[in-house]
Amino acid sequence: MEERRITEAVLLHYREYLEEEEKSPHTIEKYLRDIRFFRTWLSERSVSRQELAAYRDSLKEIYAVQSINSMLSSINSFLRFCGWTDCCVRQIRVQKQIFCSQDKELSRDEYRRLVEAARRKKKERLEAALQTICATGIRISELSFITVEAVYRGFTSVSCKGKCRQIFLPQKLQQLLKRYIRKRNIKKGQVFVTGSGKPWDRSNIWREMKALCREAGVMPGKVFPHNLRHLFARTYYNMKKDIAKLADILGHSNINTTRIYIVSTGREHQRQIGRLGLVV
Repeated sequence: MEERRITEAVLLHYREYLEEEEKSPHTIEKYLRDIRFFRTWLSERSVSRQELAAYRDSLKEIYAVQSINSMLSSINSFLRFCGWTDCCVRQIRVQKQIFCSQDKELSRDEYRRLVEAARRKKKERLEAALQTICATGIRISELSFITVEAVYRGFTSVSCKGKCRQIFLPQKLQQLLKRYIRKRNIKKGQVFVTGSGKPWDRSNIWREMKALCREAGVMPGKVFPHNLRHLFARTYYNMKKDIAKLADILGHSNINTTRIYIVSTGREHQRQIGRLGLVV
C-alpha cells in the first residue's frame, strides 16, 4: 500500500496551488497551520481515513465544534489536492444556530462607546478605522483599498478572493476621513498607514481595539474587527430586508454565509415574538 506522508515538499506544492486559486495570505497560512497540526499528531504514522477520524475525536476534548470543522475543512482540501480522497472524513454535524449569543454580539451602543473611547484617548487613526469598517461593512484586510483618492471620489473598488466589488463611502464618513487625511498630511495612497508610511498591520489594529475595552466598558470577547462588519450587516438588513443585496455588498458568493451575519440574539427574538400580541 502507498505510504501517505505529509512532507514539506508536498505542502510547498499545495501552497502554490492555493495561491493560484487566489486564496488570501491569511487563509493560506491557516490551511497550512491546520495541516501541520495534523501531521504532528500523526507522528510517524501514515495518513489514513481511520487516523483522521481518530484525530477528529481527539479535537473534541479541546476545541469547539465550529473550530474542529474548520480544521477538518483545511485537511480535507489538502487530501483532495493529493488525490487521497478516500482519507477524507465528514465534518461534525451542527444544528443550525437560530440565535447568536448575547455575549458575542456587539451592539450599536457598545460600538458608539468604543468610538468615543478612541476619541477620548486621542487614537485618531483607530477611531477613523472603526467607523470606516462599521459604516461600509468591509473586511479589515480591505482597509488598504481606502485611499485618499477613494475618499475624495466617494467610492473604492475592492478586490478580494477573486471577486471585485464597489464600496461606497457615506458622506459623513468622507468628511471624517478628509479631516483625518488633512491632519495627518497624507497626500495620496492608503489612508491607514503607520508613521513611516507602511500599511497598518492587522495585529496592531486588533491590539489597539482590545485596549479600548476597559475605557469603553465593553466585554473584550465582543471587540474584534469582524464584529464591526456583523453590526453593519444587521443594521443594513433591519432597514432594507434585502439579503441578496447585502450579500453583494459584503462580497459573499454564498447567501448562506450572509445569513450568519444577520442572526439576532435570543433576547431580540423574544421581543419580536412578544410584539405579535398572541397572548390574550
